[in-house]
Amino acid sequence: MKENVEKFFALYNSDPALKKRVKDAEAAYPGSLELREPLVEAVLLPVARELGLEFSIRELQDYETAHYARLHRDVELTEEDLAAPDDETEYWLIHHGWSHDDSVFCPGGSREPGLIRIEKREK
Repeated sequence: MKENVEKFFALYNSDPALKKRVKDAEAAYPGSLELREPLVEAVLLPVARELGLEFSIRELQDYETAHYARLHRDVELTEEDLAAPDDETEYWLIHHGWSHDDSVFCPGGSREPGLIRIEKREK
């Protein structure tokens, strides 16, 4: 199903009509835009299902987190990287109040960015 998320967003990012369809459905959504899970279930997932690209909210979250982490790694940028256009990816969850899993950016899987957990050993 992860492949379906990738295929859906490849299509979404390249098809202005599909993007408009999703935006119109979002604008017509009667509930709170702050409640992302019901919004995604009512707007995004049905469109994906109609296209034969069904996926879950969890798969969407995993896809966005991995994509965001890949583009925002703490690495030295090359001249080519600096000349490239900024990432203008539209994240359905991350850019709408859901955060990515910070632990993907943390050394040793600690839950606090930039911190490595050091445990004291008893002698």
